Amino acid sequence: MRKLVYYVAATLDGFIAAPDGSFDFFPLVPEPDVLAHLVAEWPQTFPTFAHPQFGIESPQGRFDALVMGRGTYDPGLKLGVTSPYAHLKQYVFSRSLPPSDDPQVEIVDGDPVAFVRELKQQPGGDVWLCGGGQLAGQLLGEVDELVIKLNPIVAGSGIKLADRGFEPHRFTLVEARPFDSGVVVLRYAAPAR
Repeated sequence: MRKLVYYVAATLDGFIAAPDGSFDFFPLVPEPDVLAHLVAEWPQTFPTFAHPQFGIESPQGRFDALVMGRGTYDPGLKLGVTSPYAHLKQYVFSRSLPPSDDPQVEIVDGDPVAFVRELKQQPGGDVWLCGGGQLAGQLLGEVDELVIKLNPIVAGSGIKLADRGFEPHRFTLVEARPFDSGVVVLRYAAPAR
């Protein structure tokens, strides 16, 4: 069965974006030590247009699909980028966007939990939960692995890592990779279901 992997950058106080949805307080290009690790281990998580810039020729890895919320999809869409991760099948959850003309992008207006449960049963690679906080909050019970690029930043407020009511979910630390730049890549596994 496919896994749902929530891979995201976050601040020390648990925010993935500013209150207005912007994320420019995170480094646009990671420090060289972090960048080398991400290109080697997580090349599929770079937008397709950035592959040449970072020497990613054919992004191989565990993902063949991603799910994201409208707020995560919008910044690229405003720039005319309708398929930011063209190397992956992209599912965008929105009740207001029209269907996409791009064959790699499917707009989903239904229940994210039911959709992801069905998607996980289909053959294929793992599914990347790309963001945002509200979608992650709805899907937290379906997340099999949580990978946080923890940045040495305290934001104070913003969009939460998982925006939901109080309902604790425990994860087990699998790997912690600190970098000289202060970033720590943390990988957690959900308990077996």
